[in-house]
Amino acid sequence: MLRNSEAEPEVTEPIVLRHRVLPEFDRLTVYRQHGGYQAFERAVRSRSPEAVIQLVKDSGLRGRGGAGFPTGVKWSFLTPGVFPRYVVANADESEPGTFKDREIIERNPFQFLEGVAICAHAAQANVAYVYCRGEFWDLTSELDRKIAELEGAGLLGDGLFGTDYSLRIYTHLGAGAYICGEETALLESLEGKLGQPRLRPPFPAAEGLYGKPTVVNNVETLANLPLILERGVDWYRSVGTKQSPGTKVFSLSGHVKRPANVELPLGTTFRELIFEHGGGILGDKKIKAILPAGASAPILPAADDVLDSGMDYESVAALGSALGSASIIVLDETVNIAWAEAKITDFFEHESCGKCTPCREGTYWMKHILGRLMTGAARAEDIELLHSVGTGIRGKCLCALGDFAALAVTSGIERFGTDFKVHAVNGQ
Repeated sequence: MLRNSEAEPEVTEPIVLRHRVLPEFDRLTVYRQHGGYQAFERAVRSRSPEAVIQLVKDSGLRGRGGAGFPTGVKWSFLTPGVFPRYVVANADESEPGTFKDREIIERNPFQFLEGVAICAHAAQANVAYVYCRGEFWDLTSELDRKIAELEGAGLLGDGLFGTDYSLRIYTHLGAGAYICGEETALLESLEGKLGQPRLRPPFPAAEGLYGKPTVVNNVETLANLPLILERGVDWYRSVGTKQSPGTKVFSLSGHVKRPANVELPLGTTFRELIFEHGGGILGDKKIKAILPAGASAPILPAADDVLDSGMDYESVAALGSALGSASIIVLDETVNIAWAEAKITDFFEHESCGKCTPCREGTYWMKHILGRLMTGAARAEDIELLHSVGTGIRGKCLCALGDFAALAVTSGIERFGTDFKVHAVNGQ
């Protein structure tokens, strides 16, 4: 049951995982029986793009891809009077521990595609792309069939709903590069170039795909739009917190008994997610640490104040970490955090695009220092060196990958220093 952390009204169904309570929701006929595409049709027929943008602003919807930036505000940054414009759905779901977008695309595709269409109308775009990670080749083929079905039903194409508005949606497969989840690297890849981040400004809202104003939003973000337009701002804001309204799909994994995607109101506590929805810790061991945003945010010790904190953008930031895409990885008491950070650093070193020297060289050296630590070849002062290298990367790269890699390591040393020292002292 979904509820508001303050007023606690009940909500009878999920917002983006509606397929879990509505059988065969991935069929267009069933989706339309439950009001599907009515919000898009009403928007095209009777709501101006500006009115849709204002409504999304008022709803407080924030980007679900990681940054949590207000969605309607992002749309309002599109350069006035410059056309054509584009919309790109970011389905390059590559964050370790994140598997929410795959479920939405696979089980609730029409709500997601209606969200893409609503965004395109608001952006005054006639072309939209769904950029999928390379491993989603099977889902992308099915998504192409769903798009063709929409075109056959007159819900995509020319002269929609008797108006002069036209919209086409296309899919594009990446090649399995984590960096292409960053929106400017994604745009480079979509243009057929090497997937590397762009220097900003200009931002995509001014010069995005093919140098034109572009909106880039995450799959989960877009899937919220049909119900926001259908049920209104007050309904949407009745769920979640004042600053982080709505629900969030938390991808729960690690040492929990029931790993799963769990849709809950923003502001729900870590304790509720892990112990009520996740069934607690495997083997009933003690919980040691939480990675609240996969590999891309500082690690948190599983103290009571953390477990009882709300999972929303402001509360997690106050703990010294970030909610990100809400890929909650739980580590039990048997895990050595230095070992975990070595795995994370190996991932980031491999996925660095190499464009920025601090990231390219810094991740390389962090990997090798951690390698020495794991094999018992490190000295105690190597831990200080490792922290220094991580600190030197932060704030010096074109995208956040360097910061993600550095924060993972430096937070691990600062919060679980003993786990690092034991390797340097005992060689284990």
